[in-house]
Amino acid sequence: MEEQQQQRIFNIEKIYVKDLSLEISDAPLVFMEPEAPKIDMQMHIDDKNVKESMYEVVLTVTITAKTKDKTLFLIEVQQAGVFQIINIAEEEMLPILNIVCPNVIFPYMRETISDIVTRAGFPPVILSPVNFEALFNESKQKAMANGSDQPVNTTKQ
Repeated sequence: MEEQQQQRIFNIEKIYVKDLSLEISDAPLVFMEPEAPKIDMQMHIDDKNVKESMYEVVLTVTITAKTKDKTLFLIEVQQAGVFQIINIAEEEMLPILNIVCPNVIFPYMRETISDIVTRAGFPPVILSPVNFEALFNESKQKAMANGSDQPVNTTKQ
């Protein structure tokens, strides 16, 4: 019985789009732009304990496509997951919520963004893979340098 209580459990309960926003301010004129847009991406990770052993992790990505001084489109997507996490040591929780869970969510985020951009009439935007472990470690180092023990969950590419 004691062995069962110590079993470490990590289950993906649900992956879903929590929020989705698309702005094409100058449509249809933006479709006549001959220049390929410059894509800017910003990302943020949030997590919260929604009930005993259940955690929601939300990966928010904002994509801005610009040519010179004109914004062609702006997309913000919140792709989320609910994860069951049991018998994981406290010191392991932060890396799981900021590395493992975003690694599970990110492929869904890529598909959502590519699909919505294509449906909006633009060539697809395929996000490059993200090394969440490197981002987490970098954030942790910045937090330590600032005198905090909690990493900041924001990235920019």
